Amino acid sequence: MRNWWCCPVERLTDEFFTLSTGVAGEIAQKFVNYRLRLAVIGDISRHLAASGALRDFVRECNRGRQLWFLADQIELDERLRKTV
Repeated sequence: MRNWWCCPVERLTDEFFTLSTGVAGEIAQKFVNYRLRLAVIGDISRHLAASGALRDFVRECNRGRQLWFLADQIELDERLRKTV
């Protein structure tokens, strides 16, 4: 299994969650290029409530295997157990 990097949501700026800035896409692409996976851990409900595009982005990311948005470490551990 490839390496996972976990990032607490508190370390990300609002720009990351504003898709029109391109920050989330750039970061996601860097992880893909280096064959790493990224899990954003924490409550993003405030950002989801403000943006339908972000809701769609998060839904699609969580269907994949490169970038996940998860509530907590427990949810990450559960998903990792299912993918092994």
